[in-house]
Amino acid sequence: MLDIRENEKDGCLCVNVAGRLDSTTAPKFQKELESRMDSAESLVIDMEDLEYISSAGLRVLLVAQKTMDPKGGMKLLHVNENILDIFELTGFSDILTIE
Repeated sequence: MLDIRENEKDGCLCVNVAGRLDSTTAPKFQKELESRMDSAESLVIDMEDLEYISSAGLRVLLVAQKTMDPKGGMKLLHVNENILDIFELTGFSDILTIE
């Protein structure tokens, strides 16, 4: 299960995700992002409560990154050690902005 909370402030779409971002929940997450990214100048995803991410979740992040790069960019906040390990193993830590 994935809980998604969004708000927009000064052109920044801020998204908090909690739970598991996997093949079951990734399509919903992608649909939520796509519906809001067009009007956003930048994207911030808070991953403090994200427990797990699969390759399907990584793909959604990659699509979001490519969409937001020409605009104000995308950054990930509060990435826990387990998720960070996955980013490092897959090389995503080199292409995503993680703070």
